[in-house]
Amino acid sequence: MIEQLCNSKAEEFHLIGYEHVTGKEIWECVSEKYKKTGQPELHQMVNDILSLKVTKFMNFMTLSAFRGNHF
Repeated sequence: MIEQLCNSKAEEFHLIGYEHVTGKEIWECVSEKYKKTGQPELHQMVNDILSLKVTKFMNFMTLSAFRGNHF
């Protein structure tokens, strides 16, 4: 179910011009904060995915590129 949500969010980004975004990248962005706090309840993960904004995602991708993480 989470994978489908991430793919749906990626498709939403495709509609506004970000054609190369994948569901995996969406999950990496959303789950970054879970590394510190642990995995939350399902409803919180769903909310985090559905409320993800392009600016937050692009900031995450930029920082990942600076750190040398390749997607």
